[in-house]
Amino acid sequence: MIQALYESDCPDLKLLARGKVRDLYEVDSSTLLFVATDRISAYDVIMTTPVAGKGKILTQISVFWFDYLKDVMPNHLITANIDEMPANVQQYRDQLSGRSLLVKKVDVLPIEAIVRGYITGSGWKEYKSKGTVCDIRLPEGLRESQKLPHALFTPSTKAEYGDHDENIHPDKCAELIGKDRADEMARVATALYSKAAEYAAGKGILIADTKFEFGVDGSGNIMLIDEALTPDSSRFWPAALYKVG
Repeated sequence: MIQALYESDCPDLKLLARGKVRDLYEVDSSTLLFVATDRISAYDVIMTTPVAGKGKILTQISVFWFDYLKDVMPNHLITANIDEMPANVQQYRDQLSGRSLLVKKVDVLPIEAIVRGYITGSGWKEYKSKGTVCDIRLPEGLRESQKLPHALFTPSTKAEYGDHDENIHPDKCAELIGKDRADEMARVATALYSKAAEYAAGKGILIADTKFEFGVDGSGNIMLIDEALTPDSSRFWPAALYKVG
């Protein structure tokens, strides 16, 4: 039987944070370790009972997408192979194998780069009320879960744990991180979504929407960070069962 990991314990590494699902450690001055535990959260509440193996599945999903999308945007992944990690990480292989990412330390941009291909969730709620999503005017007469005319960049702020992200207009994104950086983020996020959505559609899966996060390295280059297209950051629908309304 697979043993569930609710919380990692790596005393020789500096624990920086425990999120809803992942534990974050500093390995050295330039690298971090992301550990995907088996914790489950819903609506910002962490459940007391983990699901064994969940963290390993999330990790492998991200590893796949980081590799598949690397031609669109470089990412922060150094390795997911425990044998290629430093000795001070390898000593915890019984906990970490298959569920850890050694990544580059970067400056995180304070924006959740949400891309929507279909109108649903909070986007649908706003559209019903105002005819907009993130104050972006959309065509009249859209129905719930309808495919949008094109992938839509609808950013939100990155809230502290326990608070809720706030949807913002792309112009507000430019105010927060600068117009050039915001324009680059919008372009890259929609390109990442479009390539992933095309691949998933070929497998019978629709990606309704997803969230990307980006950081900036010491040379000023933007890169994809955090996770990529997992069920924790994306909404997946089986194409065979999809219907509008």
